[in-house]
Amino acid sequence: MNIVDFAFNYVVVFLVVLTILVFVHEWGHYWVARRAGVRVEVFSIGFGPEIYGWTDKHDTRWKISAIPLGGYVKMFGEADMGWEEEEEAEPLPPEEKAVSFHHKKLWQRSAIVAAGPIANFVFASVLVALLAGIVGTARPLAAVGEVQPGSAAAAAQLQAGDRIAAIDGQPIKWFEDLRRIVSAKPGVPLSMEILRGAETLTVTVTPRSHVLKDAKAPVGLLGVRFDPQAVEYERQGPVEAVSTGVGYTVDMVARIFGVLGEMIAGHRSAEELGGPLRIAQLSGDIAQLGFKELVLFMAALSVNLGLINLFPVPVLDGGRLVFYAAEGLRGRPVAPKIEEYGMRLGLALVLFLVVFVTWNDITQMPWDRVFAWFKGLI
Repeated sequence: MNIVDFAFNYVVVFLVVLTILVFVHEWGHYWVARRAGVRVEVFSIGFGPEIYGWTDKHDTRWKISAIPLGGYVKMFGEADMGWEEEEEAEPLPPEEKAVSFHHKKLWQRSAIVAAGPIANFVFASVLVALLAGIVGTARPLAAVGEVQPGSAAAAAQLQAGDRIAAIDGQPIKWFEDLRRIVSAKPGVPLSMEILRGAETLTVTVTPRSHVLKDAKAPVGLLGVRFDPQAVEYERQGPVEAVSTGVGYTVDMVARIFGVLGEMIAGHRSAEELGGPLRIAQLSGDIAQLGFKELVLFMAALSVNLGLINLFPVPVLDGGRLVFYAAEGLRGRPVAPKIEEYGMRLGLALVLFLVVFVTWNDITQMPWDRVFAWFKGLI
């Protein structure tokens, strides 16, 4: 791989994916803020000095900044969190109070803050729904990908790559049909028509009887896994596609919480946490597999971004929502000093996490491949 291919496959793809996800997140904040009557002063992709920008008719400065690792929306009155002493703060005229974030009702401020993560969840659902409706969802065929040693399939000498065309004279196509028929026939000999390369074979397989936990009756087990390469894509209708997109997002959230729970319980290593370097590597690797794989990866990252921002850590959206919840319970805002110290602590935690995951990335990168690549350039 030359330097041009490397730059495109990894650096460019990573920056494009990250920019889209950041834009979606910040657009959520922006869209709800505008609907709430808040004046948005800046919509920035990236941090640092402005590279290119323009000002729209609402006096919002849209800009692309030099450090393309994030973004932000700056709203009028958002910085005035009450950290200054009240006697030093100058009162705003009525026309400015009307467009100030700080002077909006509690539910409006909460909606603006929550809109960023929600936009990421909606975006992930839309991506998956579009894939399901346009490309289709992968459905495994009745093909053998792996045979478990000592299983009924191994006893019948089934092999990886075999395609099961019929059982007891009944044609089958999908792996789920194979599972359904076999599970209903524990201990019953089944005649299977097998396609193996150019050959058509007939074998007799007797599924092993197995009693699942909390089950009243035994089920049949063949002892094979499906072949991930033997799939067909089926397009879904609009309603089914939307359901698939929403289901994917909900399942992804559940899986993330499951992994975090296992890490907290000590069943998984925190070294599995990855940062920007690993995301860049995965973006490049997955982009080379195909467009639909990259879109699915982007959907997964969007869910991760939305969920991380909802964690109750000050400086993240979730932390601000915690302050707003306290304000709703107390009937008045949290003391300015408490909020200020909370923001500082939250910033320290986020910086620590960034350093930690970046160190994970560095220590787990395949440096032998990296050095070999640089040697090839020289």
